[in-house]
Amino acid sequence: MVKKKKRRKNKKNKIILFIIILLLVSSVLISTKYLLSNTNITANKINMFLASNTNEVPLYTLNEEEGTLDEGIKVVRGKEITTTDKYIEISSEKYYPLTINNINYYVKEDNLVEKEEDIVKENTMYVRTPTSILKDTSTSEILSLADKGDSLEIVGYDSLDEEGNVITYTIKVDDKIGYIYGKYLVDTEEESLKTYNEQYDEIYKSISNPYGGGDASELDYYPTEKVSFADNVMPESVYALYLNCGSNVINNIDAYIEFAKDTEINAFVVDIKDNESPAFPAKTFETLSPTNYEYAINSYDSYKNAITKLKEAGFYVIGRITVFKDSYYVKDNPSTAISSIATGSPYLHNKSYWPSAYDRNVWYFNVSLAKEAVEEFGFNEINFDYVRFPDRMQSVESSVDLHNTYNEDKTQAIQRFVRYATDELHKLNVYVSIDVFGETTNGTYTTAYGQYWPAISNVADVISGMPYPDHFSDGYYGISKPWNNPYKLMNMWGQFAMDRQKETPTPAKVRTWIQAYDVLNYVDANGIDYGADEVEDEIRGLYDAGLRGGYITWLSNSSLEKYQTQKKAFQIDYMKEYRDEDNNSG
Repeated sequence: MVKKKKRRKNKKNKIILFIIILLLVSSVLISTKYLLSNTNITANKINMFLASNTNEVPLYTLNEEEGTLDEGIKVVRGKEITTTDKYIEISSEKYYPLTINNINYYVKEDNLVEKEEDIVKENTMYVRTPTSILKDTSTSEILSLADKGDSLEIVGYDSLDEEGNVITYTIKVDDKIGYIYGKYLVDTEEESLKTYNEQYDEIYKSISNPYGGGDASELDYYPTEKVSFADNVMPESVYALYLNCGSNVINNIDAYIEFAKDTEINAFVVDIKDNESPAFPAKTFETLSPTNYEYAINSYDSYKNAITKLKEAGFYVIGRITVFKDSYYVKDNPSTAISSIATGSPYLHNKSYWPSAYDRNVWYFNVSLAKEAVEEFGFNEINFDYVRFPDRMQSVESSVDLHNTYNEDKTQAIQRFVRYATDELHKLNVYVSIDVFGETTNGTYTTAYGQYWPAISNVADVISGMPYPDHFSDGYYGISKPWNNPYKLMNMWGQFAMDRQKETPTPAKVRTWIQAYDVLNYVDANGIDYGADEVEDEIRGLYDAGLRGGYITWLSNSSLEKYQTQKKAFQIDYMKEYRDEDNNSG
């Protein structure tokens, strides 16, 4: 009997223990469900911002049966939302409720901040594309270079785009504050060191460097978004006359307008600054190059009057600036000049002084001038010429100092200037075109002066070659006296340009300078005069090769009388003709 009672007692204890365990489990489940639903508790509403160290914030949906959160949607960071001071807790993580499009979601506590300045949570970023670090975002003065693979300490940001990406980060550099565009940064060092595309890598590795211009494979070919400004529409095909800034031209602008209106000319390229020819007394000159200011050719009002008339007449107006050939700027800023190692003095090359293309102060000066001209006169586009180092310098290069502060190849410095200029001018909704020598369409080597077509085309809006027929030697492309065969020369050159365009992921538009002057006597005393037929032949050579972005006439004296002799060539709408031919052949 004792044993039987003991067995009954043990059985009773087990039942009691089971009931206790059941009650505890039920209590936990009830408690969990209560924390998850939280529907019967009055909550205080709180306005917060969605924050993250990437451009998007993950939101979750509640699975009440499982007591878990499932993946929901991703929302662009920076969005202001309303949540409550009540939360659910899962795996020691707090999640707060919010509603988007009438659907209930939860967001992790770490992704909520009270202040807009805390939305961006990145601490370190890495440089994918070499670019300038700015001293400030208003003047665009340059602090230093951010090179590929560099690690940057993030301390703030200015604003986000529609996709939640940072436009400009605030960074700390050697105890100084600087600014850098977010589009050139990535999250990891590994990603920053990658090259864009193996297909292009093989091309660039095959490019030789016999003249010291640079290693093509060390340039940046990451795709560049090509802009289109709704309030500043670039003609599909630009037919442009060049005007220098001489007072005889600027004060006679009505005659050029009257001439152009009887043609298909839809644009003008007007000098803002040529070497020793500053167009007007710019504030940038007054501050950074007083000699350019002193020798300004036109008054501010007369220059403004001319540009305003061109704009009001409906023309697309392009301002031209020579960059790295500027004797006046060197006079005022000798430390920026390519200089003699022996004397330390600026080096005179072909009767001119050249600011070094490595010097960021020179970059800032020219881009500041461009921005001023856009803001004051309303240019649609800025054309930069002499974006290069001096040519024909190989024999003396060992005796000059180029002031290569960042140990860059020439091709790197040129591409990086183009990137800097394009970034800064795009803020003003204007386009950037870059002039390059005709030689740059070669597909085998980088040039001695640092221009490499695919690298420049990848960044700029427009690339403008200068394949003047009388600049080519006899027999070039197998053409006898190419200066007397403008169609053949331009067509062959254009085919090579088209090949270079295929060697970069986001090529610029091609708009080509054409020879509008007669063959120079020192080239050939029996060279032909360039009238309407010769100009038309040049243009058709380009269009037949597939280059249909337009043309610009190079006539240094901008003689209206000479343009009159070529008028018939300017009265043709080439783009329309070729479009009609393409449609008919289709």
